[in-house]
Amino acid sequence: MAKGLTLVIANKRYSSWSLRPWLAMTHFDVPFEEVVIPLDQDSTSPAILEHSAAGKVPVLHHGDITVWESLAILEYLADAFYDRPWWPTDPHAKARARTIAAEMHAGFGAMRPAMPMNLDKTYEPSAWAADVSKDIARIQGLWRDTRAKYGGDGDFLFGTFTIADAMYAPVVTRFKTYCVEMDDVSSAYADAVLGLPAMQKWTADAAEEPWVIDKYGPPE
Repeated sequence: MAKGLTLVIANKRYSSWSLRPWLAMTHFDVPFEEVVIPLDQDSTSPAILEHSAAGKVPVLHHGDITVWESLAILEYLADAFYDRPWWPTDPHAKARARTIAAEMHAGFGAMRPAMPMNLDKTYEPSAWAADVSKDIARIQGLWRDTRAKYGGDGDFLFGTFTIADAMYAPVVTRFKTYCVEMDDVSSAYADAVLGLPAMQKWTADAAEEPWVIDKYGPPE
């Protein structure tokens, strides 16, 4: 097994894709070195290209192995560190977890640009466009249905924290930032994600970052 993990990420204030593997690795106590490349600067693109020709973060280096794309990184980690409970063990639950994680990775194209991740802002409730509202409803429906079928006595989608929760954690922050109305099940789930020690560490780190993207305005 290759030794030495380095996770290359962007600003914690804004980077939803970076949050996903960082959160899971921190929660599951997988030691790694963190490299932060600030977004929206002249040096951003060349700095990222030094790590991946895809030109995007996050990027995981594990010895001489390089993996990019959040879900691919998480799948790689689940294989490399198989002693951690990255996925549910029940085959039905695991299939569901992988499916909804993939849907998060590939879907919800209306919501993403309408609600960019920004941990330093809180906006007044808004009347969303129909396609954004459809994404919001779909996500909360997934949360409710998964919790009902597989949540058991735990607080997360499959009871205990898994990769599926890591994939949806940035959405939880978006719903908080934009004051999205949530049903009781979704609200309780969001509270559980935000209450994770790893999530609180990420949020605290974000508040200390010196970099601000001008179009989002100064931190509150």
